Amino acid sequence: MTLYIIRRLILAIPTLLGVSFLVFISVRLVPGDPAIALAGELATPELVQQVRQNLGLDQPLLVQYGRYMLRVFQGDMGSSVRSRLPVIEEIQTRLPRTLSLAAVSLVVSGVIGITLGVTAATRPNSWFDGGSMIFALIGVSMPIFWLGLMLMIFFAVLLPQWLGLGRPILPPTGSGSWQHMVMPVIALAANSMAIQARMTRAAMLDVLRQDYIRTARAKGQRERLVVYTHALRNAMLPIVTVIGLQFGTLLGGAVLTETVFAWPGIGRLLVDAIGYRDYPVIQGTVLVISLGFVLTNILVDILYAYLDPRIQYN
Repeated sequence: MTLYIIRRLILAIPTLLGVSFLVFISVRLVPGDPAIALAGELATPELVQQVRQNLGLDQPLLVQYGRYMLRVFQGDMGSSVRSRLPVIEEIQTRLPRTLSLAAVSLVVSGVIGITLGVTAATRPNSWFDGGSMIFALIGVSMPIFWLGLMLMIFFAVLLPQWLGLGRPILPPTGSGSWQHMVMPVIALAANSMAIQARMTRAAMLDVLRQDYIRTARAKGQRERLVVYTHALRNAMLPIVTVIGLQFGTLLGGAVLTETVFAWPGIGRLLVDAIGYRDYPVIQGTVLVISLGFVLTNILVDILYAYLDPRIQYN
């Protein structure tokens, strides 16, 4: 297993190099000049050219990329064009808030989604089965930013008016307490919860038809024990795959959620950096998110071997 993990980490390097190159080229194809944004719209051409030289933007793209990757391998992602702070410090300040938001959303979506999926699978074609799948379909269909805005209107405007309160039920923006996290978590977890519920139901329906489940029931084992001990564990492989992919999706979805709720994470940092053409921050943030995807996939593969002893990585 240790050799497999080391091999996967080594193979992740070309993936991250490819992502870094695509992002490096893509941000420079976007209209706009960071030198003008930094120097100001009224700056003279001479001043803009000087700023461009100071940023190294007057060099060929391949030369710029080579110098950037050389600094990255040395642990230096450059400095923000806007704040002049090192990109690593900017990310280290924002990353814990994004990870906490994604982790709580993943736990909430996993608990609710798996519970709905298991319950629906044990009651096929019932009103609960149909209702939960309709609920899941609605969750899949709602865009994150739209749901976030609807939550803000309901908890910060409509509900306080109905109850005759002079303040919002939940703070619409910002951070600092668990109340600030409620609406972003709901908005971020809704889509993931719906996908996990549908996947869990499909996987459980397939497992519950197997012969060993009928044998366990014939032996007189309690239904709860059969469902949650025998069936759910054997249905967890596709569910774990979806959960792992959803964690990476939650990191990406945090870009919209953090923008809507003014949550100070790396998602909002990325959006602000795009607006200011802050190339180093854009490149560093996307690289960190890509690293999160890679590490999550490796963790999912490790969980495969734990859930199913037949899977071995030799």
